[in-house]
Amino acid sequence: MRQAITISLPEKIKKELDTVVAQEHLNRSDVVREALRRYFANREFQRLRGLMTAEAEKRGIFTDEDVFKSLK
Repeated sequence: MRQAITISLPEKIKKELDTVVAQEHLNRSDVVREALRRYFANREFQRLRGLMTAEAEKRGIFTDEDVFKSLK
């Protein structure tokens, strides 16, 4: 079920939103939904990265080079 919400935006962001909406032939809801999906995905990525970083450090993996060495 969809629910409508009301948000307030600074004028500059509203203008940017309206520009994107016009250029890409979308509506505001589409753009905001996609922005929120990406925000939530990024949050989850950062959470998982934090968990994996701690585990990697326990195993002596600190850099990308360490990761590649461990794959050999």
